[in-house]
Amino acid sequence: MFEEEKEGRNKVDFLIEEKIVLEIKAKTIIEKSDYYQIMRYLKILNKKLGLLVNFRNRYLRVKRVINPV
Repeated sequence: MFEEEKEGRNKVDFLIEEKIVLEIKAKTIIEKSDYYQIMRYLKILNKKLGLLVNFRNRYLRVKRVINPV
């Protein structure tokens, strides 16, 4: 949990080797709010790269999200 976060709010799904934030979804469509969520994680954790993975579609969909900091 982040210092600024409230108990029970958003939590990072996986943090890979302290470098990459991995966010797992199972939705028909990835929405803007999903991008905002992973960007918030990247900024708070001061990480450069995030992967947003959607398992809902027939084929696995992976989107790279870069923190411009």
